[in-house]
Amino acid sequence: MPHQSTARIRVKGIRPALMLGMCFLLSACLGEGIPGVAKMGFGAGDAPADLRAASLSAQGDVRSALIDDLQARRSVLPPGGAFSAVADAVIEAGAGVAAAELRIARLRAEAKAKNWLPQIGPSANLTSLGTLAASLLVEQTLFDNGRRKAERAYAAADVEVAAVVWASEGNKRVYDGLRHYLAAERARDQSNVSERAVTRLAEFERIMALRVDGGISDRSEQRVLSQKLAEMQANLSADRQAELTAMSELGAMTTRDLSLLRGLQNLPADQPHPEPLAVTRSRGEGARMIAEAAMAKADMLPSLTASAALGKGGVDGGIGLNGGTFGFGSSATREALDATADLVDRRTAQVAEDANRRIIALQREMQSVLSREAEGAEVLRQTGSNLSMFTEQYKVGRRSLLELVQQYESFARAERDQVALKYIATDLRLQIALERGVLVDGARM
Repeated sequence: MPHQSTARIRVKGIRPALMLGMCFLLSACLGEGIPGVAKMGFGAGDAPADLRAASLSAQGDVRSALIDDLQARRSVLPPGGAFSAVADAVIEAGAGVAAAELRIARLRAEAKAKNWLPQIGPSANLTSLGTLAASLLVEQTLFDNGRRKAERAYAAADVEVAAVVWASEGNKRVYDGLRHYLAAERARDQSNVSERAVTRLAEFERIMALRVDGGISDRSEQRVLSQKLAEMQANLSADRQAELTAMSELGAMTTRDLSLLRGLQNLPADQPHPEPLAVTRSRGEGARMIAEAAMAKADMLPSLTASAALGKGGVDGGIGLNGGTFGFGSSATREALDATADLVDRRTAQVAEDANRRIIALQREMQSVLSREAEGAEVLRQTGSNLSMFTEQYKVGRRSLLELVQQYESFARAERDQVALKYIATDLRLQIALERGVLVDGARM
């Protein structure tokens, strides 16, 4: 069974000012930093590279290349357009949960930045005579195998993770808002196509009714045309309902009126940098895991503290040795803790691979949609030419009205499908930007 022992060398008869001064002098020396020795005590050794990645200043500010990278990211959304207006509106109306968590993490880091200073607090002991003796206890850690430095590294990594979460949630919120906007714009464009088709088919139906009344066409042709008109009217109703639904969902995310926004914007091509947010978050979580392992390893070794208790009887000072835990499984435990860095590297590599695969899949899908759009534009042009030819042939009696209606229906459906492709491609580009975390300026942090 693990066992922890504590030994204390008591020193009496020391003047209060001298004993307290020694504790504060020790903390001052540690605060300045002795060469090769960390603030948390003597014999700290070299810190892993991951622990040096983020550090805390004496004021509690986090120095982190990861956070610098997040703040340097720039949004791919063109300024002054509909996309940036939607992004600003949804960010402004956000609940700010991730931002609050980031502030809390920074406050915790600020508190941990002072963990090398002496601990001061009241102490109460029951004497052999049954009376309660109160004193003021000052305790300074001299040697803790790097635990306090690991605590500061953990707090700094915690701020990094909170910053990545803030960036991820901000980017996701902007993407959700833009997705609703794209859905509304797509439905609006498709409803325009459907509305033109309904107007044209209604005119064809009027002509067909006159032909039936005149005995030129039979009612079976009229029923076929009426069915096609009803289908197009159903498409028009569905498009208008989709537009209302999308704008309602977008309105629920904002406090601004965005109903007058119109149009799409060209987005820049994807760049290989910055790295996906999922990878950045994995790095932050990995640094936090390594710091946690360092704390656990420090707890397994002895630590040394100096203390001074100021009471009615004067100052009772001493040096305390707190024994680390040990047992039959200690060696395996240390090996497991030492393997944390390797686990972090492997996990980050896996996350990077998964993120890159997602981005590549989105890029290929977007290229496929763009190719379909280019091919569809040519098909639509040819269908329009055929429709013009059918119209001329109908006017000279070489085509029936039903044949013209069928040709126009094919043209309207092709036009409606063609309209959707540019919105699908834009959505895929936004998904890539979401993966990379470049829908929101990092400067907002």
